[in-house]
Amino acid sequence: MADNHYDTLKVNSSASQAEIKQAYRRLVKQFHPDSNQEAAGHEQIIQINAAYEVLGDAINRRSYDQQISDRHRVVRQPQQRSPYNQNQHRRTPRQTGRDADEQLEKWLHHVYQPVNRLLCQILNSLEAQIENLAADPFDDELLDEFQNYITTCREWLKQAQMIFRSMPNPANVAGAAVHLYYCLNQIGDGLDELAYFPLNYDERYLHTGQELFRIAAGLQSDAQVSLEAIA
Repeated sequence: MADNHYDTLKVNSSASQAEIKQAYRRLVKQFHPDSNQEAAGHEQIIQINAAYEVLGDAINRRSYDQQISDRHRVVRQPQQRSPYNQNQHRRTPRQTGRDADEQLEKWLHHVYQPVNRLLCQILNSLEAQIENLAADPFDDELLDEFQNYITTCREWLKQAQMIFRSMPNPANVAGAAVHLYYCLNQIGDGLDELAYFPLNYDERYLHTGQELFRIAAGLQSDAQVSLEAIA
């Protein structure tokens, strides 16, 4: 297992954003199921994408670098005890089981269900679009339809992201929420890859986009499984 995200992407901590993106694409293609039949391939892809989610964004990367820096220089100071410590903090009221159930129902209704519907709209529509484009990848009309499809998916994705951020998830669905978070990001990266194809007709972008959508579909399924385990 890699020590950090830089090790996962096999780049130096001083690498440029362009070098990080290039390394990410190379690794995604390397561990594509068509070229890598090992069972560990799927886990590798998840780790690679998790690393790129942080390092591929300049703001997230700066925050991550700061965390690494703080981790190396932090010196734990002994806690100063006070005879009044026990009375310094008020106890917060405990959440009842009924409150937790209501919070869960609210999150499922207002966040999970609408986000999941939008994810299905995006993920289930790609195969038909690829088949249509395969009839003649150089046909202007088909390319326009494909670009319109990508634009529509971006709008759906933006809606899903806004809904996902509209309400904090209950603690007992944290696992499902994490899967949804990475699913949304995989779709965003997949759409970016697909959008390159009309610019240069390089089918590798289609394959990479399809692979990222496949991973996103797996994460969507993982979220559903996590929720079923709670029910």
